[in-house]
Amino acid sequence: MAGDGRASANAAAVLRAVLEHGPVARSGIPPVCGLSPAAVSRQTTGLLRSGLLRELPGPGGGLGRPLVPLDLNTGAVSGPVTAALHIGVPASTFGLVDLRGQVLARRSLPHHGLDPATLPQAIARRLRTFLAEYDTGRPLLGLGAALGGWVRPDEGTVVRHEALGWRDRPLAAELSDALGLPVRLDNHARAVAGAEILFGHPDARRSLVHLFVGNVVDAAFGIEGTVHQGPGAAAGDIAHLPVPGSRTPCPCGRTGCLQATASDTALGAEAVRRGIVPEPSVSLLVDAAATGDPRADRLLRERARDVGRAAALLLDVFNPAVLVIAELSSLLHEGYLDEIREAAAAAGAATPEPTPTTPTPPARRIVTPHAGPAVLPCAAATVLLGPLFRDPARLT
Repeated sequence: MAGDGRASANAAAVLRAVLEHGPVARSGIPPVCGLSPAAVSRQTTGLLRSGLLRELPGPGGGLGRPLVPLDLNTGAVSGPVTAALHIGVPASTFGLVDLRGQVLARRSLPHHGLDPATLPQAIARRLRTFLAEYDTGRPLLGLGAALGGWVRPDEGTVVRHEALGWRDRPLAAELSDALGLPVRLDNHARAVAGAEILFGHPDARRSLVHLFVGNVVDAAFGIEGTVHQGPGAAAGDIAHLPVPGSRTPCPCGRTGCLQATASDTALGAEAVRRGIVPEPSVSLLVDAAATGDPRADRLLRERARDVGRAAALLLDVFNPAVLVIAELSSLLHEGYLDEIREAAAAAGAATPEPTPTTPTPPARRIVTPHAGPAVLPCAAATVLLGPLFRDPARLT
């Protein structure tokens, strides 16, 4: 299917139509993608040949055109899969993801005792083992990788990652050389935004803001299905966004910065200081709250309110159709998401009221990622799958 740009665009339109509406008969594709039946026929033939689409049994159990349903090829034998890698500060997450963004397998690699300077090599060794363990013979498209900090995806370079001490690191090339796979790399906030646009709520394709709250705090925004990168791919650095009401000291010399106030690092340290958990782990804190520790619940709600106030600023500035927040406690327990929404509503006095064309109150547009606890491997895989859905010819 390699050819001119129009052929690539047509293939992408068909593939996206099947993603959104499949299983769907060939005759049902032209009305939803704007192509002629002849153009759809040409593109589906190529996409079937490449293995991205598959034919399903028709209504009567047999195969017959044009009513034979087409779907993305997620078959257990022939369906292509993508390896996924999210590199956090305390741990990395591995995943195996299909063409619909479904996480088929995942595993965590704690970084305790690993030197950040040689961390990519350690990750590659464990990732090879993981992929060998889950190898069923399905085609492996490559590796999508995501992490915090300033990342230039076109170069595959980590420009700056403060917590890991990385500067101008050619991480995609390192991982590709070690694994023998194509590798695409991006910032994890943009990766989650891309996953929401590709696989999530339809409103995310109109406009969205994503706020990532982990050891690194950053953001991304997208308009009309495109995630903004900015000059030098530096968009989304909101570590020093002021949180109304916060007086937490920041290493930058100011007080009330978002990352110093609400990051997992800050939360874990505060949980230890209050004697809630024995080590600075947000997972332990969430577990303590789930087992009924009121101190843990109180601290998580404090963090949720800080996140909500920051979300209100983003709602005021961007007024997106959807604001996606990736934050551990609200991913696992909806009560903390409600706390974020309530704090955002209280702080967002300047946010426009609902109208007939935007009927959802601003704070109710705050949602968690569609993939839930599997958000990290799904987002990392989308770093590779997103370009594929924009140009399927890269595979064929």
